[in-house]
Amino acid sequence: MPSWGYSLRSLNLDPERTAIASLRDVDINPKKAVEVCSSIKGSTLEEARKLLRDVIALKQPIPYRRYFKKGSHKRQLQGWHSGGYPVKVCRYLLKLLDSVEANAEHKGLDTSRLVIVHAAVQKGRRIPRYMPRAFGRATRWDRQLVHLEIAVREV
Repeated sequence: MPSWGYSLRSLNLDPERTAIASLRDVDINPKKAVEVCSSIKGSTLEEARKLLRDVIALKQPIPYRRYFKKGSHKRQLQGWHSGGYPVKVCRYLLKLLDSVEANAEHKGLDTSRLVIVHAAVQKGRRIPRYMPRAFGRATRWDRQLVHLEIAVREV
């Protein structure tokens, strides 16, 4: 079995006032996951849940700040080029928020005062796939898996 660590050693968080959770090898788009994680970082758990539920219901788009080329423009975004509704990413992040809240509750932290201080996305392993082409050839078409991490702190 592989053993994974967390990428928040440089943050110097107090282990008694923080809780962490992760999802490993999730089949979602890494670029959209980066945009959603940057949108929920710094917010409370309830604010993040409300944002993710609004995105799933197609009420509020996520602004694409880094990967915005050839993206469609959304009227609801103030000052950003493009955005979208990454529903699959938001569903997985809602599960991860439930997990980190359960971890914080197990540690004895007040769940109404939790703020997301770390939300990270790393590329996982690649699953090789092949697309058949003309004249008996094939092109490799890999599927990129993703690791998600979230850390919350009691304020």
